[in-house]
Amino acid sequence: MRNILMTVMMLVVVIVLFNTIIAQDTTGTRSQIESQGSAANTKIGQLLP
Repeated sequence: MRNILMTVMMLVVVIVLFNTIIAQDTTGTRSQIESQGSAANTKIGQLLP
């Protein structure tokens, strides 16, 4: 029973960390990757004749 409780609590912690670090709207990792990708696409588009 204790092992199941510890497993569930660890899963909750992982989910919370994922939501606060990666999936945050403005400062999350996903947002930063998307903005860098958009900037790269813009620069590549400007290189084409």
